[in-house]
Amino acid sequence: MQRKGFVYFCLNLLWVLIFVMPGLRSFAQSPWERIKQMPSTLGLENGLIEANIPQFHLKLVKASQTVASLQPAAEKEPDFTPGERLGQRSGDGLYHLGDLNLRLRVEGENDWKSFSTAEKRAPVRTLSAGAGILAASDLSPTLGADIPLSVKRYWEIQQGRLVLRFELRNNSNKPVEIGGLGIPMIFNNILEGKSLEEAHASNVFFDPYIGLNAGYLQVVRLSGKGKVLLVLPYKNTAFEAYNPLLKDPTPRGIAFEGFHEWMVHSKAFAENEWKGVSQWNTPTSRVLKPRETADYGVQFALADSVKSIENELLSLDRPVAAGIPGYVVPEDIEAKLFVNYRSKIKSVTIAPEGALSLKELPLAGKGWKSFVVRGKTRGRARLTLTYSDGLKQSIHYKIIKPEEQVVADFGRFSTWEQWFEDPGDPFHRSPSVISYDYEKKAQVREDSRAWIAGLSDEGGAGGWLGAIMKELLAPDKNEVDKLESFANRTLWGGIQYNDGENKYGVRKSLFYYEPDKMPAGTYSKDINYKTWSAWNQKEAESVGRSYNYPHVAAAWWVLYRLARNYKGLVTKQSWNWYLEHALQTSLGMVRLAPHYAQYGQMEGTIFLLILADLKAEGFIDKAAELEAAMKKRADLWKSLEYPFGSEMPWDSTGQEEVYMWSDYFGYTQKAEVTLNAILAYMPTVPHWGYNGSARRYWDFLYGGKLQRVERQLHHYGSGLNAIPVLAAFRKKPDDLYLLRVGQGGLLGAISNITEDGFGPAAFHSYPSTLSIDGLSGDYGSNFFGYAVNSGTYITYDQEFGWLSFGGNLKKERTWVHVMPKTASRSRVFIAPLGVWLTLDAGRFQSVSFEPETGKLKVELEAAGNNTPFAYLRINSGKKKYQPARALPTERDAYKVMLGESAVTIDCILR
Repeated sequence: MQRKGFVYFCLNLLWVLIFVMPGLRSFAQSPWERIKQMPSTLGLENGLIEANIPQFHLKLVKASQTVASLQPAAEKEPDFTPGERLGQRSGDGLYHLGDLNLRLRVEGENDWKSFSTAEKRAPVRTLSAGAGILAASDLSPTLGADIPLSVKRYWEIQQGRLVLRFELRNNSNKPVEIGGLGIPMIFNNILEGKSLEEAHASNVFFDPYIGLNAGYLQVVRLSGKGKVLLVLPYKNTAFEAYNPLLKDPTPRGIAFEGFHEWMVHSKAFAENEWKGVSQWNTPTSRVLKPRETADYGVQFALADSVKSIENELLSLDRPVAAGIPGYVVPEDIEAKLFVNYRSKIKSVTIAPEGALSLKELPLAGKGWKSFVVRGKTRGRARLTLTYSDGLKQSIHYKIIKPEEQVVADFGRFSTWEQWFEDPGDPFHRSPSVISYDYEKKAQVREDSRAWIAGLSDEGGAGGWLGAIMKELLAPDKNEVDKLESFANRTLWGGIQYNDGENKYGVRKSLFYYEPDKMPAGTYSKDINYKTWSAWNQKEAESVGRSYNYPHVAAAWWVLYRLARNYKGLVTKQSWNWYLEHALQTSLGMVRLAPHYAQYGQMEGTIFLLILADLKAEGFIDKAAELEAAMKKRADLWKSLEYPFGSEMPWDSTGQEEVYMWSDYFGYTQKAEVTLNAILAYMPTVPHWGYNGSARRYWDFLYGGKLQRVERQLHHYGSGLNAIPVLAAFRKKPDDLYLLRVGQGGLLGAISNITEDGFGPAAFHSYPSTLSIDGLSGDYGSNFFGYAVNSGTYITYDQEFGWLSFGGNLKKERTWVHVMPKTASRSRVFIAPLGVWLTLDAGRFQSVSFEPETGKLKVELEAAGNNTPFAYLRINSGKKKYQPARALPTERDAYKVMLGESAVTIDCILR
């Protein structure tokens, strides 16, 4: 299935070659052919060293003593490393597991000098191996003669675990400062030329916890199944920074994110490439006195599954931290932190000072130390725990405004700074919410990527999509008026065709590049329009890209919901007009864009939401038509082993819709396959940037200002993939792991919104940047995930006790009381009761229940200007709840009249 997007894939690859790898201008050879033709210097002709050891089957290249293969010993699982490309990647500059990078400065010198075992290969000098040592070598031949240190490398077994250890000795007569020490982490994330089936079976993704001595790397197969490789510190080898190995010539692009190195010391980089950038951890160096020796290294272990990583860490006597609801903390939330380590906490430091408050609570279960965490200063915050044994652990938080304020700011920014009005605009984009350049503080009226300025595709529709989704959570009459005007004047008949054979079709862009057809001065000479992405008018008017349709369907659906459930908010069309347009846009996708419609769509959940409302309205025939169209797609996915194809060779957006429809149609096995794949690229670690951050690494090219291949932190994959993860939790309310991952992605979706409300494409993870992107780009898809999925979750854990995600919890005698703190306060899930409470209009003020008896009380806020009624839905599992007093029902919801004060509803079991 994924091969059918080959043409679009080629265009994407062309883009990467031109803009990401400017040195490769000649297309006579592919970059992979160039790699193959590099002289082989690794010494493969001299054979391999093989070792069957506890947990692993290890192969080393004899001449370099770098890894040729690393496989689990007890399982017939593929190599964790790119050993299948060993012959292809055997030239100078190509990194392998076992290499080392150094930056050194001798006392009296100002400049740092760089040394790398990979830069210019030479056979290492083999050393005699003692007990427990698998291979030992002197790295001087491959590091060069002018290095002031001697460096020895050991592959050994310590306490039954595989260890990679480096011994550095200062042989000079002067102190030597180590300002950069990086251990390349080379694992098999190269997807080039693989089918989805092959990639999910053999390739891996790896995610860092940049947590100093408690840090680690987790290496997970794309399928999410099988053993998980953990790379852990050896002794006090801190995980200080995570640096991309940009000099490695392996071609980076949509099929390869690139490699990184585990940095133990990074001061030399902080003084140069990263100058002026606040790092995750304080950059350090170490001075070796003459004749002094220092050991650094990592050790390797296996966890049985993704969900068992923390248990494996505990069994290995490693510190483990679990943040509730995560590490993005709104100011009005009482977050909790649980820490488990054998050594006592000696000291706590917070940077910036006073950014967090930490209050210790009584011990939780099984030795977990418990704390209440409150955010005090907005922005990044680092909590560092120093234990009595000297080990340091950093935990990375992001403090944001209360969710309600974040969303209100976002709505204001979108409908003011991004609000575009120009009746004379030659592309008929007025009025609209247009893309925004936050660095220039200016709207984006033109871009070489036509969609960015063209109000379509994810990168151009992001502005208006996010603005409309905001109204679903917290409608504002003035904002709704503007957006309804956009929908009826620019969306309908502009972005979306309103007549003819393409009626309900969605254009790829309103903006296009046709200088001969447009007035002089339309296009800036400062922009390079000599690129495939500068679509001409014919290409821009194409309706064949299915990914554009969910954005439009979502806009019509939100306007339907506002018209149907609120009074006086929507005035230009009737509720049924908007619902009909949502339906026809959904059907138009499969009719007019059938090729890409076979794939899961980002925001594809919208079609399920439209279907639910068609059923609630009693439109049985229309609902059946939509359901049949979606089932045809889901039946195709059911027939595939990994139904996650897209216009890219691998993607992390289709999984959202594939899971939701597979679950809806009862395709349980396919839903489980999908969920496992999501958990493979969506980790939970004590770091706000990576926790719940669904992997994406190429969309800065298509939706960002700083265009490069780079792991994006909380790109729209976070918000979208949180939808199936939290849906899965509601089906398995005992699985706290799912809730932690889902909430990490959910709050990650709003974590990058600025103080004044700008929503950026994502956060740049490279240590040379570590900041938001300057373009709004495709952020709207991320906010969609938050808007349709944010809720308050209440659960009980045997070790952590009562927990609340998205609200503050208080236990009083036999009752549990929760104050929801999400932006809409319209969804509450009570895991012990299996009850999912939702409001189509109105807001929860509090929810209380008695676990032993199952008694439940719901308190609704007073009426608002446009909210005379609340519409309450009670979805429950085996235990069915209903209001104790008779309430009228409308569209399967209980209709509650609101007044000047809060309304309390007692709910009882049927």
